[in-house]
Amino acid sequence: MTDVHGIVYAYHSSPGLGELTRGRTNASLPFAGRYRLIDFALSSLSNAGVRDVGVIMQRDYQSLLDHVASGKAWDLSRRRGGMRLLPPFGDNHRGDYSGTAEALNGVIGYVRGIPQEHVVLLPADVLCNVDLAAAIQRHLAGGCGVTAVCTRSVPKGTHYRCTLGENDRVKRLLFRQRGAGPGVAALEIYIIRKDVLLLILDRCAQENRFHFHHDGLADYLAQGGSMDAVLHEGYAARIDNVEDYFSASMDMLQPGPRASLFPTDRPVRTKERSDVSTYYGEDARVENSLVADGCYIEGTVKNCVLFRGVRVAPGAVLENCILMQDTDVGEQAALKYIISDKNVSLSAYVTLMGSEKLPLVIPKNSAL
Repeated sequence: MTDVHGIVYAYHSSPGLGELTRGRTNASLPFAGRYRLIDFALSSLSNAGVRDVGVIMQRDYQSLLDHVASGKAWDLSRRRGGMRLLPPFGDNHRGDYSGTAEALNGVIGYVRGIPQEHVVLLPADVLCNVDLAAAIQRHLAGGCGVTAVCTRSVPKGTHYRCTLGENDRVKRLLFRQRGAGPGVAALEIYIIRKDVLLLILDRCAQENRFHFHHDGLADYLAQGGSMDAVLHEGYAARIDNVEDYFSASMDMLQPGPRASLFPTDRPVRTKERSDVSTYYGEDARVENSLVADGCYIEGTVKNCVLFRGVRVAPGAVLENCILMQDTDVGEQAALKYIISDKNVSLSAYVTLMGSEKLPLVIPKNSAL
C-alpha cells in the first residue's frame, strides 16, 4: 500500500522475562522453533503490502540487527523506502524510554519526514498475525483519525480496553484492566493519520508525557477526536514474562492456535538458516512436539519445542521443555518444564525440573 507507513516498537525489554532478555530485547526473543517475536509484526506489514517500515530501537539491539539485517526476508530491502533501523537521536528521550510516545518523540525527525498519509504502529512483543490489509481498508473507509486493532479474548496481564458505541466507534478507554470487562481489549496496534500522530506527539512532548495510549490517545478522545476499532479474531498473546512465553510456546503444540498464528494466506517470514533434516535415532520417541531442522534426536521428547541444532542423547527424557538453538542434552538427562537459551550444554544424568507456572530458565552459553 503506497500511502501507508509502518513503525515497529522494538526497544522494550521486559524485566519479567529475566535471563531471556539479557542482551536482547523482547523483539528478538526466539519463538516456535525458528522465529523471533518481531517476525510477526514485520510479516503482518509485508503481507498487507506496506513497504516502508521503521524499527525503533534503543539498547541491546545487536541480536535484533543480526536477525533483521536489511529486511530482505520480509521484502523490505529496497532502493527507495524499505526498512530503516532507528536508534534514538535528538534530545527528546531520557535514557530508557518510559513509553511509546517518548519512543516516537525520540525519532520525531523521522516521523515528520514520513511521506505517507497514514501510519501503522505495532509493538514487536504482541504475538498475533493480523490481517492488516483488511484493517487498513476499514480505517480508510471509516474516516476516523485513529483505528485501534482489538481482540475479544482476555489478555492475562494488565491491559486497557476500548468501550464501543455505534458502528464500533470508541467511546472511552479503560486503563489498568485485569481479566474480562466492558468493551474489547486493545492489542496496542493502531492505524493513524500522520497529522493526528504528530498532533498527539507534539502535545505529549510539550506536557512532558510519555505514554501514547494513556496520555496521547486519551487526550485525543477528550478533545473530540474520532477513533474506530477493528477486531482481530485470531490468536493473540502479549509476551511480558517467562510464564507468558512458556504458555504461548505450549499453545503452538495445539492445532487451533498454531493454525491461527500461521495461516497459509498470511505467511510468517523469518531469517533463513540452511540446516540438514532432523535425525531421529532408532530408539528416539517424539510426541506432540515442534522440532526444527538440524536436530539430532536419540532420546524421548514429549510436549516440547526444539529449535535448530538441538541434540538429545540416548536415554535423555524431555517433557514440556523449550530448548533454543544448539542446546546439547547429555545421555540419561531428565528435564521437565525447562527453557534453555542458545548454546546451552547439559551434562549426562543431570535432572532439572521447573513447573508450568515457574519454568526453570537456563541462561545462554551455560554448561550444567
